[in-house]
Amino acid sequence: MGGIIALVVLLFLIVMILLSCIKIVPQAHAYVVERLGAYQQTWSVGLHLKVPFIDKVAKRVILKEQVVDFAPQPVITKDNVTMRIDTVVFFQITDPKLFAYGVENPIMAIENLTATTLRNIIGEMELDQTLTSREVINTKMRASLDIATDPWGIKVNRVELKNIIPPAAIQDAMEKQMKAERERREAILRAEGEKKSTVLVAEGQKESAILEAEAEKQSAILRAEAQKEKMIREAEGEAEAILKVQQATADGIRMIREAGADEAVLKIKSLEAFEKAADGQATKIIIPSEIQGLAGLAASAKEIFKS
Repeated sequence: MGGIIALVVLLFLIVMILLSCIKIVPQAHAYVVERLGAYQQTWSVGLHLKVPFIDKVAKRVILKEQVVDFAPQPVITKDNVTMRIDTVVFFQITDPKLFAYGVENPIMAIENLTATTLRNIIGEMELDQTLTSREVINTKMRASLDIATDPWGIKVNRVELKNIIPPAAIQDAMEKQMKAERERREAILRAEGEKKSTVLVAEGQKESAILEAEAEKQSAILRAEAQKEKMIREAEGEAEAILKVQQATADGIRMIREAGADEAVLKIKSLEAFEKAADGQATKIIIPSEIQGLAGLAASAKEIFKS
């Protein structure tokens, strides 16, 4: 009976040992295996068997990209301003063997390397340049860290400056400067607005004056055209009246001639026709030469009769 129990226990121990020798490596992981204390191989994803009591899984490595947020580090700029900067490093293990045997504490090594690299870069820059050159600093740090961590089987994919914390006095000065800059911009915008308003008012007055002058011009043109039309109508009326008078006189002379009147009577009638044509309105009358003598005779006779 005791032998059976011992056999069962032995079989159980053998099964447990065999089960412990079966290893399954999950996705995005790798196992570093040692045999008798020396590196044997690196297991990738899948099922693996190890020799009991001889092989050992020395390191389980995560191959996914990892993020490490380091505490703020004091740095001094080129113009002797002390500030605190915290960084975020994104890295990925590319060689599990180098990662397992390259450095004792990889995360601490990366942190210290990040701090020293950051001090070296910031030490060559002034405060204003540091505050406005985050991308430049990130690029330089990533390149330096990637080269330094390559022997450890680590690839640095990205480095970001999370916060840049200048001294309190510098922060107060920057806030005052920003306030002054905002006030200056506000004053400039207000002055530009007033300038534009003045220009618009002046342009409006100019356009109003132009429109008024144009309206006055049009009014003057209309008045001149109306006056011209009036004068033309008056001249046409006078011409028509003279024409009618001459026509009537001609008709009268023709009737007198048809009645048998002599040449003297005809000349007198012509003179009377000229007198009616003038009607006190004409300033100059041209009298034919053949009736000028008769006109003088008629005037003399008129004076005699008056006396």
